[in-house]
Amino acid sequence: MSGGPLYLGFDLSTQQLKAIVIASDLKVISEAKVDFDADYATKYKVTKGVQTNEDEGEVYQPVAMWVEAVDLVLTRLKEKGCPVEHIRGISGSGQQHSSVYWNESAESTLKKLDGGKTLLDQLSNAFAYEFAPNWQDHSTQTECDHFDAHLGSKQKLADATGSAAHHRFTGTQILRMRIRRPEVYSKTARISLASSFLASIFLGAIAPIDISDVTGMNLWDIAGEKWNESLLELTATKEGVPELRKKLGDVPLDGGGSLGGISSYFVQRYRFSPECQIAPFTGDNPATILSLPLRPLDAIVSLGTSSTFLMNTPSYKPDPSYHFMNHPTTKGHFMFMLCYKNGGLAREKVRDKLPKPSGPDPWANFNKAVLETPPLDVRNDGDKAKLGLYFPLPEIVPNIKAGTWRYTCKAADGAELRETGDWGAEADARIIVESQALSMRLRSQKLVSSPNDRLHLPAQPRRIYLVGGGSLNPAIARVVGDVLGGADGVYKLDVGGNACALGGAYKALWALERRDRDESFDDLIGKRWSEEGAIQKVDEGFRDGVFQRYGSVLGAFEEMERRILEVAHN
Repeated sequence: MSGGPLYLGFDLSTQQLKAIVIASDLKVISEAKVDFDADYATKYKVTKGVQTNEDEGEVYQPVAMWVEAVDLVLTRLKEKGCPVEHIRGISGSGQQHSSVYWNESAESTLKKLDGGKTLLDQLSNAFAYEFAPNWQDHSTQTECDHFDAHLGSKQKLADATGSAAHHRFTGTQILRMRIRRPEVYSKTARISLASSFLASIFLGAIAPIDISDVTGMNLWDIAGEKWNESLLELTATKEGVPELRKKLGDVPLDGGGSLGGISSYFVQRYRFSPECQIAPFTGDNPATILSLPLRPLDAIVSLGTSSTFLMNTPSYKPDPSYHFMNHPTTKGHFMFMLCYKNGGLAREKVRDKLPKPSGPDPWANFNKAVLETPPLDVRNDGDKAKLGLYFPLPEIVPNIKAGTWRYTCKAADGAELRETGDWGAEADARIIVESQALSMRLRSQKLVSSPNDRLHLPAQPRRIYLVGGGSLNPAIARVVGDVLGGADGVYKLDVGGNACALGGAYKALWALERRDRDESFDDLIGKRWSEEGAIQKVDEGFRDGVFQRYGSVLGAFEEMERRILEVAHN
């Protein structure tokens, strides 16, 4: 192994802390992970990484578990022979919106960490609150209502901050903390996001919040590039704004560069080089779009337990039904994001209503049903198109209670939209995947255009990259291509489930190896990134005729959502 510089990327997710080490040529050198359930379920009483208080809708994680996991994941990296002494830079990602509440002793404790003791031994008394709210938390409906009304409307809040109010967004969480647990709020000296919390551990000082991750708080004025004064007043009262500003800190506008050298703790304990630099850490969704050189009009569809649709766009067209966030590396660009709670879990519930396959693939009968059912289950001229919503969990987009709804309409133009009864699990298999993709198409249609070299094609994404567990499923890839298009095809991004950690490692490399602030992430990483071995074409994408059929019922799909919202709003 050469002695060239290495870069370390982390991903602090709901269920794991992952670490991945790359070389300057982007080759993966080593990786390790801590699984919170496997490693800590008994000690920290977590299930799927979290604790819950169902009476109040709270979902949260012990901060001590995160602290302990840092030492464990680095120990595992060392045990694998990773030459940490060659690591020149560190960055990473954290689950978006989650917040950590440090007390007044935290800064001095971080500065004097002793490599002879564990992080947990030294930091256990550094927090004003022992838990970090998780992105699945839905305890803040009252606070969301205040945020949505405060600037005049949901649209005005989205115009200012990139999003309407959401349960998981940090501003509503801080407001609830101040009201619900005033003693915690008063003892809080600094508030970190999960990403800046992890950066703080490695920096040995409270790290600033990242320019992209800050736009997942409902507190940052995107156009003005500053904290929104009116929303700070809502969160902390007018008199409390200076104190809240101090808790939040200043936000550097550059997503690159170095925050400072690594804490001496890691030099003493793990033999990191004292020259190792800490770059800004970002959110998990922004890190995902850094796991490859994602060009404008390209889209990433993440098919995990939840589903996420991400695009890199120079257009800022906010709407209450989706999110715009600052791009983590490219000033003037934005990350467009749709986030759905009902992804893989909802598909599994439909799958489990079908006969159990005799072979080893639990999805075999589901996939067969999907591929043997024609688009919208229109088999003959005159057949009605089938549309549905399948929400075993309360949904975010649209904001609808748990439930299942089935509708039919005329396939040619979406007319005669009517609710109907159960049409059987075989049809549900195709309709649920179409439903999830139709929602993405409906909400991204203002941001896509015809490819410059093929202006005769309808507006659609250029490439669609699939990540997450569902990306391995050929039937889902086919439906994504049918509904969303993809002028250059649908691809599986094969980063072994490490997209966020890899994006963090690439961010560290770009932050520290760029020639100057003008060398973009896409330019630097794009020159070194090879498609071979990283992506695999899994579907042709756009199919002339099929794509337009879904366009004919898109208005009916939107009307179906509107009707259901009237009777089943969260």
